Amino acid sequence: MEVAGDLPARGAGAEAGPGGRRDPEVPAPLKGDAEEIKQGSVLFLGGNEVKSSAVVKYSSAPPQAAFARLQEKTDLKLPPANWLRESAKLGPAGTTILGNSKKSKPFSSFGMAYDFIDSVGNDVDVVSDSENIKKLLKIPYSKSHVSMAVHRIGRTLLLDELDIQELFMRSSQTGDWTWLKEFYQRLIDQKWQRKKKSKEHWYQKAILSKFLYYSINGDGAAQPAPSTAEHHHEDPGPDESDEAGRASWPAPFEMPSSVSEDPGSSNQGLKNDFVRNILWTFEDIHMLVGSNMPIFGGGRYPAVSLRLRDNNKPINVLTGIDYWLDNLICNVPELVMCFHVNGIVQKYEMIKTEDIPNLENSNFSTKVIKDIAQNILSFLKSNCTKEGHTYWLFKASGSDIVKLYDLTTLCEETEDKYQNPFTMPVAILLYKVACNMMMKKNQNKKHYGTIRTLLLNCVKLLDKARHPQIIASANYMLSELFQLDEPKKEGAEFPLNGNSDESYSEEEEEMPDSDENGSYSTSLDPPDDNKAVAVIKSVGELSVPEKYKSIHQIRPSCGFPVCHDTEERCRLVLSYVLEGLKSVDNSIKKDGDLPAADPNTPIPLKYEDESTSGGPECLEKQMALFLDKMGSFQKEKHSSQSGIIPGSWQYKMKLQLILKSSKAYYVLSDAALSLQKYGRALRYIKLALQCHDTYCCLCTNMPAEVLLFLCQCLTLCGDIQLMLAQNANNRAAYLEEYNYQTKEDHEILHSLHRESSCQVFVWATDLSTDLECQLSVSCKCYEAANEILLFSNLKKQNPEQHVQVLKRMGNIRNEIGVFYMNQAAAVQTERVVSKSVSAVEQQLWKKSFSCFEEGIHNFESIDDATNSALLLCNTGRLMRICAQAHCAAGGDFKREFSPEEALYYNKAIDYYLKALRSLGKREVHPAVWDSVNWELSTTYFTMATLQQDYAPLSRKAQEQIEKEVSEAMMKSLKYCDVDAESARQPLCQYRAATIHHRLGSMYHSCLRNQVGDEHLRKQHRVLAELHYSKAVKLFQLLKDAPCELLRVQLERVAFAEFQMASQNSSAGKLKTLSGALDILIKTQCAFHLIRKELLAECEQINADVKINDEKTPHSDSSTSLNKDEVIKLVGIFESRLSFLLLQSIKLLTSTKKKIGGSNEEEEVLKTNKQVYSLLLRATANKSVTLLTRIEVILNLLEHLTQNSEADKTGIQ
Repeated sequence: MEVAGDLPARGAGAEAGPGGRRDPEVPAPLKGDAEEIKQGSVLFLGGNEVKSSAVVKYSSAPPQAAFARLQEKTDLKLPPANWLRESAKLGPAGTTILGNSKKSKPFSSFGMAYDFIDSVGNDVDVVSDSENIKKLLKIPYSKSHVSMAVHRIGRTLLLDELDIQELFMRSSQTGDWTWLKEFYQRLIDQKWQRKKKSKEHWYQKAILSKFLYYSINGDGAAQPAPSTAEHHHEDPGPDESDEAGRASWPAPFEMPSSVSEDPGSSNQGLKNDFVRNILWTFEDIHMLVGSNMPIFGGGRYPAVSLRLRDNNKPINVLTGIDYWLDNLICNVPELVMCFHVNGIVQKYEMIKTEDIPNLENSNFSTKVIKDIAQNILSFLKSNCTKEGHTYWLFKASGSDIVKLYDLTTLCEETEDKYQNPFTMPVAILLYKVACNMMMKKNQNKKHYGTIRTLLLNCVKLLDKARHPQIIASANYMLSELFQLDEPKKEGAEFPLNGNSDESYSEEEEEMPDSDENGSYSTSLDPPDDNKAVAVIKSVGELSVPEKYKSIHQIRPSCGFPVCHDTEERCRLVLSYVLEGLKSVDNSIKKDGDLPAADPNTPIPLKYEDESTSGGPECLEKQMALFLDKMGSFQKEKHSSQSGIIPGSWQYKMKLQLILKSSKAYYVLSDAALSLQKYGRALRYIKLALQCHDTYCCLCTNMPAEVLLFLCQCLTLCGDIQLMLAQNANNRAAYLEEYNYQTKEDHEILHSLHRESSCQVFVWATDLSTDLECQLSVSCKCYEAANEILLFSNLKKQNPEQHVQVLKRMGNIRNEIGVFYMNQAAAVQTERVVSKSVSAVEQQLWKKSFSCFEEGIHNFESIDDATNSALLLCNTGRLMRICAQAHCAAGGDFKREFSPEEALYYNKAIDYYLKALRSLGKREVHPAVWDSVNWELSTTYFTMATLQQDYAPLSRKAQEQIEKEVSEAMMKSLKYCDVDAESARQPLCQYRAATIHHRLGSMYHSCLRNQVGDEHLRKQHRVLAELHYSKAVKLFQLLKDAPCELLRVQLERVAFAEFQMASQNSSAGKLKTLSGALDILIKTQCAFHLIRKELLAECEQINADVKINDEKTPHSDSSTSLNKDEVIKLVGIFESRLSFLLLQSIKLLTSTKKKIGGSNEEEEVLKTNKQVYSLLLRATANKSVTLLTRIEVILNLLEHLTQNSEADKTGIQ
């Protein structure tokens, strides 16, 4: 006959193999298959509705077989042939099933918890032996004593029997638990002595055992079987290691040998010794229960439980509850009762499980049992609040008072707080639950608060000297909870306090004990109440529905600490990393170990004087050494200084911790950079790179992601050095930030120095005071990052990173190019005496040009047209500086536009045109496009102006020069967009007006100086008039160029006078004169603008005088008007107006005498005479102010305007 094991629930949990091996790796579903198992159904028991369902998570028993019904008069006092023998049919757990094994171990719940780690902390309320559950639910009915250890892990309570008799017997031999024995004797039972079990107890146990062996059906039952009893007791160690291996930290620990109070049985202590583990849901309580109850097949149901009863003793309530709960837990629908008298079998009786509560003499209400269960759970959950603490639930024999003590707190009052044997199993369980949740952390971040609390409590329980590996691993996991990969996304990373019902924290330890909150009363009568955490005054209260309804949440919602800023988050990470590093370092024993870090002694930071370091040249050597070292990591093995053994847990853990600290420092540096704290940013990136250096020393083979991270660090370092170079004004503040160091950083650095000198990156992280050196270091950082990407073949896998590095390389080369270009320009301005270009300048040009060229190459390699265009534009500017350097020193009036100037200006033009070609069209980047166009226009304009002003007549003919100037000016106009509305529009209009003015002047000059070809003269006359009129139109659009407008108009008048000189007829001359006067009349707008500016200046002066009287600072009174220029132009204007009016009067008078003038002409003559008279009087008075002169001119022009308009009206 085979012993029943799995119920019809086979397949509901993780199936056991032939040897009964659990497979805890596969999380079993919490609900059984509805078709196979009648679970979760509501049982109507004793007239009360109670919900109960059971799922077998694991069973080591073979499928159940029918039991053998014994014949009447069978004598159970006689042993059967197979008694106490193992049987193949029984399976490996045979002796356990038949009740022959030792009683449950004190750590039995931990064995189950280790095997079903997924359920602990989350889904399950209680983990315990079924015997303990039954004992708790029978408290109100029983007078016997109750003694249990209670531990809380998350929302799960672990219950274990705490056999005081056994403990105190041991304590007298081993010295353990003496503090508890003294406490017990002092406050509970002063006359404690070991109570021996009665002969009746042993007699009943023996006949039950014989009865069960008799009931095994089959001939082979008594045959001895091979010893397989321990097959299913495999050490959970490999499972742990395997679980831990799946996470990103090393395997946590070997199972400690001293976890139980008995060294001999310690290895058995943390095993799951139960035949089956069942997930039992009773009402709303979820329990993981271990059971060894024998289950057989047969009868009307697929499973029955078998019981032996003395016919002379009626079944009492306690036995009834016992049988009923056993059947509920194992989901057994029927009970078979065998009655005997003095060991002689009398009869069998079948009872349905739901009928058990109604048996004669054992009537009980299932509803009351449900209330008791809910009340006890609420009581325990409300009072066992401190995770990691061992609580003791105790009820003395015959007493009605149930007390709960916190043994951890009592133990801490003794000399050795690690005397509590539960400490280690609890710590390991906390660790394993955290590990298990950690593996799923990405699925559910709301568990972060839970994980953190589990780990903090685990670390709190352990002795640092005894358990460095678990402490290091727990601290590493704590640091892993804080996400550092996305420094920019704060706030979204963690749930805020109070929004997660899944989180709880150690802060709840600060809460007042539950006995003060009114939920549980305390009586001062017994002397020990002040030691108890909580007291149930009478067991009868447990039967009252919801009497002990918890007023606490099971877990207060104060979970993961919310780090509102990056620095706070990283500092927390670093604090955990440091604790981990200390654990690792303290566990490495080596002769001549490094001295301990003294927090008061700073680690000297090595600074070199710029004069000795050799600046950028020295960097080249350091870079070469660095890259050589980086390359060698791929080939050879590096040893550390501390003697850490590669492959050991210390080695693996230290690598992980160092990498984590490096990432934290990187994030801190990135945050400091965005806050413009560049000194602090450099200090943090220095620490990040020092961590990386140590990692390199330890690591024999650099993983790709670590190399990529190094590349990111160097890139960030380059960014910081560039920012330091661009913000040289705050250098003192940056130096102060850079030199500051926290105690934590100092201690981490000390741990790093145990392995490495941390000098590999010193070239990149020193704070230089030399601008050129800083730019050069920045460039070297980007180059190093690029080299790493290239030689480690990371370029293809990380194209974005490569693009970023190349973009930065292009940018820094542009910066260095601009730096050298500005230096060259500065040298040029200082050069006064010497006319030749110095070697220093040429050297600077070469350096600048080389940087621009490399930068252009970088940007072109990533198809960055915009930046390529900008660098080409800068190269064009460099060419213009070269051109300017070749012009002779000022003061030489015979200077001519040199071929070298022409060469460099043409080169500049080529680069600007390349920039435009690079962009292709304006839409690519309108701002850059417009900028390049403007620079190109400026270059053509400058070249044309120089050729015009310093005509190279010794090399070229006048006509050729004029042609080249005209072409250059027209090209300048082409790239000068006067119509586009932009900030640059007034500049473009001014430039275009100036070009037209210059071209008008040039053609005017040609006309004056040219003799002969009439066609050409006529062409020049037309062009001069065209350009002058265009210049006037453009200058009139501008409100800030009255002098230029006046000058153009005066040149036009001169041009008219020149034309008049070559005219013979009076009518022709009169017409030209009239036109010239019209031009002067049109200068009114220019004079209005000048007058307006002069008035504004007068007001400013008056205001300044007032301010000076009141002795307050005055504002700048300078205006854009050039007074000397205005006076000169006004003088010319007055003379030209005077001349034209005189000529007009003469011509009109002579015409009148000859032929008699018309009325209109007489009016004009009269007005002209009147204006001429006024003008002569005004110019005769030399003492008048400029403003008065301008007002006079405006008045005269007004007269002329009215006359002119009247004249025109008359003509019409």
